[in-house]
Amino acid sequence: MAGPAGGGQGGSEEMKNIIETAVPGREERLQAGTAFCGPCRELKKRLGMKNNGCLNQCGRRFSQTFGCQLTLSLGMLNSLRRTVVITHGPVGCGFWSLGGVASNRALKQLRDPGSGGLIWISSNLDEADVIGGGEDKLREAVIYADREFRPEAIVVASSCVPALIGDDVDSILEDMAASTAADLVAVNCEGFKTKLMATAYDAVYNGLLKGLTWARERESGLLPGRQADRFNQADLDGLVNVFNVGSMSRADEVEIERLLKALDLTVNFIPSYAEPNDFRKALEASLNVSVCGTHDDYYLTYVQDKFGIPCLIDTMPIGRKATARWLRKIAGHFKREAAAERLIAREDADLDRALRPYREYLRGKRAYVSGGEVRIFVTAEALRDLGLELAGLKAHHIDAFARPVFDDLDPGDDLYINVASQQPFEQANLIERFKPDVIVMHSGGGNITARHGRPVLPLFGQGNTYLGYAGLFEMACRLKRLLANYSFNRNMKKYRPLPYREEWYQKEPFAYIVDPGAGPAASVRADQAIAAGKETSGARDGMANSDHQF
Repeated sequence: MAGPAGGGQGGSEEMKNIIETAVPGREERLQAGTAFCGPCRELKKRLGMKNNGCLNQCGRRFSQTFGCQLTLSLGMLNSLRRTVVITHGPVGCGFWSLGGVASNRALKQLRDPGSGGLIWISSNLDEADVIGGGEDKLREAVIYADREFRPEAIVVASSCVPALIGDDVDSILEDMAASTAADLVAVNCEGFKTKLMATAYDAVYNGLLKGLTWARERESGLLPGRQADRFNQADLDGLVNVFNVGSMSRADEVEIERLLKALDLTVNFIPSYAEPNDFRKALEASLNVSVCGTHDDYYLTYVQDKFGIPCLIDTMPIGRKATARWLRKIAGHFKREAAAERLIAREDADLDRALRPYREYLRGKRAYVSGGEVRIFVTAEALRDLGLELAGLKAHHIDAFARPVFDDLDPGDDLYINVASQQPFEQANLIERFKPDVIVMHSGGGNITARHGRPVLPLFGQGNTYLGYAGLFEMACRLKRLLANYSFNRNMKKYRPLPYREEWYQKEPFAYIVDPGAGPAASVRADQAIAAGKETSGARDGMANSDHQF
């Protein structure tokens, strides 16, 4: 297999050790936590302690659901152009790919009009393969993909079954590398290995590092094999890799490119919707810039250590405050601070004029924000800029990447925050308590949230702009339209009520969280809340009859 396998010269010991077959869960690598409910002041205190105040040791007596890193990995991998994705496992594990066939083609063609659509196949493991092993089926799938579709790369995403039965995917692909025209990439992203689905980003980047990034030290000038028409020689000193994420639209990329071009920088977007060769060319850049540290730190840290390409991992450019901070840090690297200040001043002045009527309409409305840890804090700050107040927050998980933006959220100490990977029963409790005027969250959770009868604004969308200054203006426009008419949500509440009994809303939302590091006072509060409700199975028992199950 090509790529920087664990070892090699120039990298830190920590990064050398993790470029291996599989990545550790983020519970281990980043001390990340998925169970917390309380005021922001308490969470800030915990994040300032050693090992994040043992947040990674928190859990729940009752857990309703959490995400799978395989599906999140497929969301990234399926976006790659000129690539075939093999889901190694039972055919049902490819449901995520099946649902995105049409949109995937359209979104690829926004970047490259000549791009084809999504091509994915399954190794289709069955009961006999669980006993005898699935390696033969995987070999057959790789040969078929290479000969039938002639892709530049074949990515194998492993589900739970191959890991349980011991299929050595990396060794299989290494043995087959000489007999295929395509580069072979192994992504070990078994869903059962972690409760933090964000570990999927590490798993994908680990595979891309092994399979597509060149395992050689960065040389002076251009790397061998670079296509001369990709970038002009004069652009290389100002070439920036911007690491886009699945929660960015093409319109977001256009806005980011517009802002960085104003600083006389050339932009290359990876990994979403990139092609395999882009990952080799990425080593030509002067700076790697993260849009969201939750996604990118694994890849950027390794490339910085091994190839000497500096990286910027800070905030997410949503709203004026975060966008200005993001631009200033990039400009500072290239000594273009004066140009950045002129750009920020011009954009602020234009926005103030454009947002005036929207602020008057939105002032005083209360918003509940749910989503990824970095995105919710910068979105909350953007909403405050538009005149809204914050009712509460929910983060999928929490780790050190939240600290810079979390600390900047003001006022925030008394704000209630729930940390949960899914767990809709806790969110339902909080929303019914806070009664916000609008709920801002990922669209995938709307099947439950829409039943509160309150307007729901998707936290992002492939047809919308959220990043930069244009994103803030569009957010204001969409909020005003949404608040003016949300009859759909009112009808949902009327005809499809939430699947929980009234008893659950009388309990404290943190009643089922087990938090060893919270201290005696928090334990007493939790015990009192549990005593006031039913037994620890009450959340399950508290669901309504089967007619209302989701």
